Amino acid sequence: MGARASPETHPQDICRVRSYAAPPPTHESAKRVLTSDGKVLSDFLDSSSGASCGASGSTAIAADEVLHPVTSTSILNRTAYVETYGCQMNVSDSEIVASVLRNSGYKMVDAPDAADAILINTCAIRDGAEQKIWHRLRQLKSIKAKHEKQRKREMKKAKLDVSGVFPVTDGDGTGGRPVVGVLGCMAERLKNKLLEADQLADLVVGPDAYRDLPNLISAVQGGEGSAMNVQLSIEETYADITPVRKNSPNVNPAAFVSIMRGCDNMCAFCIVPFTRGRERSRPFASIIDEVRKLSNEGYKEITLLGQNVNSYADKSGSVTFSQPIVKSGDHSNTLNRETLKPPVNPSDPFDMYYAKGFKSVYKPGRNRDNALRFGELLNKVSDVDPEMRVRFTSPHPKDFPDEVLEIITTKNNVGKMLHMPAQSGSTSVLERMKRGYTREAYIDLCERAKRTIPGVAISSDFITGFCGESEDEHSDTVTLMELIKYEQAFMFAYSLRDKTSAARHLTDDVEEAVKKRRLQEIIDTQRSEALAVNRKNEIGEIRCVLVEGLSKKSDSELSGRTCANKRVVIHSNVTSVRYTPSGSTQDVLRNSSLLVPLRMGDYVAVKVVHANASTLFGEPVGRTTLREFYEGNSA
Repeated sequence: MGARASPETHPQDICRVRSYAAPPPTHESAKRVLTSDGKVLSDFLDSSSGASCGASGSTAIAADEVLHPVTSTSILNRTAYVETYGCQMNVSDSEIVASVLRNSGYKMVDAPDAADAILINTCAIRDGAEQKIWHRLRQLKSIKAKHEKQRKREMKKAKLDVSGVFPVTDGDGTGGRPVVGVLGCMAERLKNKLLEADQLADLVVGPDAYRDLPNLISAVQGGEGSAMNVQLSIEETYADITPVRKNSPNVNPAAFVSIMRGCDNMCAFCIVPFTRGRERSRPFASIIDEVRKLSNEGYKEITLLGQNVNSYADKSGSVTFSQPIVKSGDHSNTLNRETLKPPVNPSDPFDMYYAKGFKSVYKPGRNRDNALRFGELLNKVSDVDPEMRVRFTSPHPKDFPDEVLEIITTKNNVGKMLHMPAQSGSTSVLERMKRGYTREAYIDLCERAKRTIPGVAISSDFITGFCGESEDEHSDTVTLMELIKYEQAFMFAYSLRDKTSAARHLTDDVEEAVKKRRLQEIIDTQRSEALAVNRKNEIGEIRCVLVEGLSKKSDSELSGRTCANKRVVIHSNVTSVRYTPSGSTQDVLRNSSLLVPLRMGDYVAVKVVHANASTLFGEPVGRTTLREFYEGNSA
């Protein structure tokens, strides 16, 4: 049960379906090491990478057995379909899965009916997300049954055995019913239940075991029964795998770049540390290389991804530097790396790395001492292409030290919306949630961000009805929303998750009817505040908008987003060839000889003429670039 008050994406309980189709490259061999199923604490802390991970199924497979590498003849002409639910991180992971399968000779297809392997990448953040997956698996069971009936008819016609002795393969590795696999967070969380529940799934693969997919699929197709690999890793980042992106920049000018995986925060309500494992960061150099490649391919926006993206800390030693931070377009204005750090209190292990007043269950120095951190990465990524907008999600408020805020404000191409998940406005609820901060510390951070970054927008996450939440504690959340005036928010009623601290030590004692009422109250509050902010601060202003496609309601209108991540409907698909700050929409319309069509990936200056709580509406004033727009408006 939940709602979001904006159309934007976010790594939470959002259903999204995506499939991948592309010709396969040259096949590469691979191997797997099989271990026992399930996971205990030692598995959670295991340091093995995804390249040497485990699997087991309903048929007996010896532990640590090394199978022969997959050969091109065993999976030649195989097809696969990937369907994705959940957050941007899952979308990014599906791009990794598509790459792994292509490199093993698979052809990606756009429909499950045409696939030998149907893979569902899942979300486990809330019960509602999991129920969607169970429903989808029951739908896919009919596809499996149809394939099986067709195969038996063909075998009967050929006077072959139809007794079920060969239930999956027809002997040459190319026939039989499709394999249905469950990937991602739900796969790790439910493990055996997915394989045992009415045979809805043949394959269960956790988020750190995608390299093993070709072998696991082949094992099931070869008649070995079901298969599982849910081993978590503290090393796997898939840094050496180039994602297979479904859309070219001509179709979607934005791309995701995963920079870290896992989460160490251990919030009482959250299942992510148990489904995604410990935090680990990609080598700095591999991220810069991927961003540079995306720029060369023509992408105009990237989003840096991670379960706790701004806790990034690379200790691989792949890159070392001490260059100053340079403001976009002004190489005379430099910000020394050391001067950006807040004053350090030697007795406080959190002061050097976190926003003031924030703590965690672990000491950050263990990961961040002598590491390249998020602020340095953000600075360098933004330098790759000043005309490519850079966003990041999903962050934790603790990881917004002044250094990061200063970098955001000095870089024109870094998005000016900060996602700061509050979860609650009550200090006592935050303590039960193990969030590591008070209401007062959170408010201070938001006010500091607004002072540091002119025009910044703030978005958030909220959980209502958490264990023991009183009416007064709920009122604290409502008043926080009125104070901060969030321009976007993702709001949900609390859903208990197994394994979490709340499930072990607290009681889910708020009645569902009360949760629903409180949820509606915070939704109404957020929408009311966002509407007031948009009408006050946006109407009449000119914003730089990246064109992302057609409007949903009209082919003559376009849609895009501002640097503050606000959705904009553009009331025309043509505009002036070049935006000038002194120009106007009337000037553009009078001089039609200067009009040019707007295209996907264009930056356009848009004058906002109307706004609701989640969307701005405006007239295009002229095409522009990030540099021209911001330098012209600051002159």
